[in-house]
Amino acid sequence: MENKLIIYNTLTRRKELFVPLHAPHVGMYVCGPTVYGDGHLGHARPAITFDILYRYLTHLGYKVRYVRNITDVGHLEHDADDGEDKIAKKARLEQLEPMEVVQYYLNRYHKAMEALNVLPPSIEPHASGHIIEQIQLVEEILKNGYAYESKGSVYFDVAKYNKDHHYGVLSGRNLDDVLNTTRELDGQEEKHNPADFALWKCAQPEHIMRWPSPWSNGFPGWHCECTAMGRKYLGETFDIHGGGMDLVFPHHECEIAQAVASEGHQMVHYWMHNNMITINGQKMGKSLGNFITLDEFFTGSNKLLTQAYSPMTIRFFILQAHYRSTVDFSNEALQAAEKGLERLLEGVKNLERITPAKATSGIEPQGLREKCYEAMNDDLNTPIVISHLFDATRMINTVIDKKATISAEDLEELKSVFHLFVFDLLGLKAEAENNAAREEAYGKVVDMLLEQRMQAKANKDWATSDKIRDNLAALGFEVKDTKDGFTWKLNK
Repeated sequence: MENKLIIYNTLTRRKELFVPLHAPHVGMYVCGPTVYGDGHLGHARPAITFDILYRYLTHLGYKVRYVRNITDVGHLEHDADDGEDKIAKKARLEQLEPMEVVQYYLNRYHKAMEALNVLPPSIEPHASGHIIEQIQLVEEILKNGYAYESKGSVYFDVAKYNKDHHYGVLSGRNLDDVLNTTRELDGQEEKHNPADFALWKCAQPEHIMRWPSPWSNGFPGWHCECTAMGRKYLGETFDIHGGGMDLVFPHHECEIAQAVASEGHQMVHYWMHNNMITINGQKMGKSLGNFITLDEFFTGSNKLLTQAYSPMTIRFFILQAHYRSTVDFSNEALQAAEKGLERLLEGVKNLERITPAKATSGIEPQGLREKCYEAMNDDLNTPIVISHLFDATRMINTVIDKKATISAEDLEELKSVFHLFVFDLLGLKAEAENNAAREEAYGKVVDMLLEQRMQAKANKDWATSDKIRDNLAALGFEVKDTKDGFTWKLNK
């Protein structure tokens, strides 16, 4: 298939034709979670965004090596240079080994990703497993003169780097802006410049997570892990680096500086970023009290939720917005997404109910595949793909209502397109219809029908009585008459 995929490159601030460096191989690195707490919507959005890209590139015939890291050294509490490691802090509070905290939340993260039908990456490297590579990176930057040692820590010399290169090439900031927005924090006296960031931190006596290095017993700066692991698994230059828009500065900006300072050139060809998530128009955050974990969405166990929302409802909702636009979560919006997903999956089911006619009339299903490809090729425009599938769903319903006909050939093409785009590329799936609310509703309907049957029997209307029993039996319901009335069960 000819590649016409165009993606927006944050680095150049424009849409560009995707041309891999070493076709048919594609290297893709995406920033994964810091595993010190349960996964939330902020984790779901990049996971789903880059899952779509992974699925589509694979569909186009590329051999994709998808690397998504796990930050288990822990971000520091206040910023990349100061404060207490979040994982160490959690471990201290709960009197656990830090890796117990990591493993517990990593297991839960994987479970949530599986529920969202996010494919696992090719490689999932842990920051704690790549301390040697991070030390080597720091040594290279020091050797090239873009870093300095101070009291056992090593800092990146942003001003020196900026003389030779442009610090701010990704975020569009200049160094004066950065200096004006860098907060004064403890430990700043160790730095030449407030904008300098830590490559290696000397551990304080109370710091649990520490490793030996040429400079001190300590731990790597936050930005080192992605540069070191991206290079290890994807090479000195690779195709795509992705993550949330909140990582553009400082994380990805610092990654670029580290790569250029250590090897003399940009490591990444296309930088891709998904936009943020708000809840009822507000930024999501623990301090604002509007923080909802994925598990709480799936169970409905959060005071901000009026009901539980299935993983596929969450996935569909995220895909209804373009990945570069903000998404605002509200109960009304999620309920609308739930209904939309039901309508789409009902359309897929209805395709199996259609008896083809000799010719197609009253609808024009042709060209659906091309329209969906066109939308996917335009920077993964999933909302437009979904709108085309909804148009096709309306056509299917018109045929079901006997207001139009469809030929066998057109019907097979529709089935093929729906299967490809709904299931394979958008990664949606029919969820098990066993949730408690739905089963309770089914039960009430069956009870109502059987009460009508008892009424029919009392009226000696044997034909109606038998018809209700036989129809329920055909649907898998086994009915038994008792002296008090009836019992039933569903044979699954």
